[in-house]
Amino acid sequence: MKLKTVTLVGLLTIAVAGTVGWFSLDKETRGILAEFPTNRDVLFWKQSQRDAAFRAFDRLPFLAKHRVVQAGTTPSPLPPGPPLALPLDVDAYMQGQRSAALMVMHDGQVRLERYGLDFDANGRWTSFSVAKSITSTLVGAAVRDGFIKSMDDKVSDYIDEMKGSAYDDVSIRQLLTMTSGIQWNEDYSDRNSDVARFNNHQPEPGVDALVSYLRKLPRAAPAGTRWLYSTGETNLVGVLVSRATGKPLASYLSEKIWVPAGMEQKATWMLSKTGQEISGCCLQAATRDFARFGQFVLGGARVNGQSIVPAGWLQDATTTRASIGLPGRGYGYQWWTYDDGTIAARGIFGQGIFLDPVRKLVIVSNANWRGGARDAEANAARDAFYAAVQQAVDDEAAAGTSR
Repeated sequence: MKLKTVTLVGLLTIAVAGTVGWFSLDKETRGILAEFPTNRDVLFWKQSQRDAAFRAFDRLPFLAKHRVVQAGTTPSPLPPGPPLALPLDVDAYMQGQRSAALMVMHDGQVRLERYGLDFDANGRWTSFSVAKSITSTLVGAAVRDGFIKSMDDKVSDYIDEMKGSAYDDVSIRQLLTMTSGIQWNEDYSDRNSDVARFNNHQPEPGVDALVSYLRKLPRAAPAGTRWLYSTGETNLVGVLVSRATGKPLASYLSEKIWVPAGMEQKATWMLSKTGQEISGCCLQAATRDFARFGQFVLGGARVNGQSIVPAGWLQDATTTRASIGLPGRGYGYQWWTYDDGTIAARGIFGQGIFLDPVRKLVIVSNANWRGGARDAEANAARDAFYAAVQQAVDDEAAAGTSR
């Protein structure tokens, strides 16, 4: 399908509509207009377009439909701790990652906070698939609130339009662990893959765009027998939570996490063409608020001593539920899991939240990798950085110098 192209004149007309002049726009919006990515095909933008756009998805004229995730009035504190002594050059690491933000929290204290690409703590960077782990947590909240009766309920129990499709055989648990067995292609380099095509699918009248696309997909394996990464299915999780709760996903996120966890800034969540939050992607938030989400999960997702998810649910979510074919690694409920008990939320182009419950570590990364959506070299360097932070914390503990 040929993607719709927006002309530069159209971009400028929308962005400076009315009496708003060029010089009244913030530097990020001016940067976007200077680069003007002209279509929704994010996977195939050039690097300079990504630099401009990742900080301002919710202000791109052709992507600007979103809902606001309201924050509360009392941000949770992020107290500074002593600088972390790392056995590497942090500036060189950030240059290699093309980092927009890098933040390390240890035992609730900020031990490292740096910014790059002309980004800062006041900006919102898009999450890409980091949003999947946040969406997963909202499933747990919906179970705790009684909106979802059981993780073993079928998808079509909550989304009527899925009845009669291959998803009649798929449980919510299988959807979260990406073991539905439904055919899907997540190849980011292929313009004809499902992940590249589904946002441009023309739905039937009155049917959610994603539901319209997914309900036509065939079964490739019995449900529960095969792991296959699928952003489309995380987006379906978001539809399911919205249907179950009767609330927009952004509103439920604000109610269950953003306000009670003390996020400092509002977030925004991009919408599909039929008005549903794209829950496998595209939550724009401040780096410090991504760190607060990590702290929230490390603390058991608790508000005033009470977890927002059922007893044992978070343990299930953050331990391996499906094998991904790599030694020492697995997949939980939309979390990447490791045999040492650490977990990660990961997004293409270098977004991430890494959690180490034993060491009480949260590491947040925002970036725009040179090598594209899946940059193997940059990914390996990030894993090495995580290991270096862990080693630094262990060395402090051994020397008794962390406090």
